[in-house]
Order: sequence, then structure tokens, then C-alpha cells
Amino acid sequence: MTLIPDLASILAFVIAFAIFLYVVMDGFDLGVALLFPFFPKPQDRDVIMNTVAPVWDGNETWLVLGGGAVFAAFPLAYAVLMPALYAPIIAMLLGLVFRGVAFEFRWRTKRGQFLWDIAFTGGSLVAALGQGIALGTVLQGITVEGRAYAGGWWDWLTPFTMLTGAAVVVGYAALGATWLILKTTGDLRDRAYALAPGLVIATLGAIALVSAVTPFLEGAYWQNWFAWPRILLVAPVPLAVVGVAILLFRMLAARRDGWPFVLMLTLFGLCFVGLGVSIFPFIVPGAITIYQAAAPEISQRFILVGVSILIPIILAYTAYAYWVFRGKIDTDAGYH
Repeated sequence: MTLIPDLASILAFVIAFAIFLYVVMDGFDLGVALLFPFFPKPQDRDVIMNTVAPVWDGNETWLVLGGGAVFAAFPLAYAVLMPALYAPIIAMLLGLVFRGVAFEFRWRTKRGQFLWDIAFTGGSLVAALGQGIALGTVLQGITVEGRAYAGGWWDWLTPFTMLTGAAVVVGYAALGATWLILKTTGDLRDRAYALAPGLVIATLGAIALVSAVTPFLEGAYWQNWFAWPRILLVAPVPLAVVGVAILLFRMLAARRDGWPFVLMLTLFGLCFVGLGVSIFPFIVPGAITIYQAAAPEISQRFILVGVSILIPIILAYTAYAYWVFRGKIDTDAGYH
């Protein structure tokens, strides 16, 4: 089978781009749900949900695109990874279902609204944990024999995957806090400002812990980060994380409403770059590269044409939705 490595790399980048957009775009609306316990007033919770109401379901388009593209472009990786990730992926999907149902149903009842609030927060917590655990499972390595998963049902459950799960939860909560700073006013915004520094500190601590452990999981990770002269190319990534973190705290202290959210997105982007540095060119770390897992050339070409059409369309309507619902929202005036 003749493959074009450059084509496989392009498709891998496209899938990584789609997954990253899902993480940051669905991350902040999962994050605001995680913050519900810190906002006990019903009117505050209504405003919080209204900040994401116009965009939350559209954000999940990127999850569908990313998952479908992996299945089509890298079928071997999909076949190997899914059995290893069934538990966290199923938990994530069930959490998203509970979150979505709660989003619609909490407006239909007053007496049972607190139950839907619990489902909204609980579903978002389970979804965020599932995503983080799935990430940790992939990073720590999957047992592969031949062309199939050879591990057990509970291989995903390790201290490292619990760490990555917690890291994603606190990261989403921090992203959600900065989103509320961007979109709200008055006491609600002030409360978000009070929560944000602690959540950012927790996020940075989680990033540091995951980054400290990851190079020891696979020999290739260590080589990718610390081999000479490659270290000169990748060293700017952690340095940029430090710089963004310092600027983020300054913007929070100065109460510049727009910048904390932008800088949190940048922090997530840098973490994603770091993840790519560790893994590339593997799609199943230590076992299968993107070139080994890629579909036949004709399929790759077909998929590339498809995503070249779909992604600009999705980006256009997503940008339009965010543009229409730009600005701040409050209980009385809505968007203004």
C-alpha cells in the first residue's frame, strides 16, 4: 500500500485542530456548569446558562467532526483506541447527554429545577473527567498485539489518568470563570473574578504535574523533549506557558474583562502544542504511527476534500453565532 506521509500529517493536523476547537469551545460551557455550586442564587444560574445558551450545542459539532475523521482517516488507530477507551468515552457521552437534557428541562419546572441543576453540574463533571481520563489513558500507553488492543477493561484506571482527569476538570473550571468575566456584569462578574485566580493556580499546578510525569511514561516522550538539539526547538513552549500565566494574573488583577479568557485559550493551545510534541508522529503512543494507521491514499484524498469544504462552513456559522451573541448579558437586559 502506497501512502503519502504528507497527506497523513495534514489529516492528523486537521483532526488535532478539530479536537482542540472542541476542547476550548465545549470546555468553557462545561466549565460554567462546574461553577454552579459557587453561584447558589437561581437568577445567577439563569444568567450563567444564558451566556452559553446560543452556542453550547454548536460547540459539540467539533467533537463529531474529530471523532468521525479519526474513524475515516486512521481506522487502525480507531479500532485499537476505542476498546481501551470504552469506559471513559461512554461516561463522557452519558455526561454530555445529562448536561444537554438538563439544559433544556431546567427551564420547564420550578419545583424540580434543583434536580436539573445537579444533573447539569454532575453531567458536566463526568464529561470533563471522562475526557481527561481518556487523554491520560492514551498518554500512558495502550497494550497492542498485532493490530488489536490487548489490554484489560480497567487499564484506563491509574493514578496518572486520575491526575489528567482532575487537570481537565480544573482547567475547564478556570476557562469557565474567565468566560463569565467576559460575558457578565455586576456581582456575578465580581464573583467570577474572585474564583478565577485560585482556579488558574490549580490549573497551572495540574499542568506542571502532568508535564513532570509525562516524559517518564514513554522513552519517545523523553527524546522528543530533551534530546539535543531538539530541546532548543521545544523549550519555547514551557517558557511561553510561564509568560502567558504571568500576563493572565496581571489581566485578572487589572480587571480587564476580555483578556483573561483569551489568555486561558492561549494556555490551552500551548498545552495542546506540548501534547503534540510528546506524541507526534504516533497516534497510539509507542505502538502505531499516523502513517501506519492511515487509510489508503484514495480515502485520504477523499477525506481531505470533504474536510476542506466542511471546516470553513462550520467555522463560518460558528463565528456568525458568536458575533450575533457578542457582548455581555444580565438578568434584565439580555445581551447589550
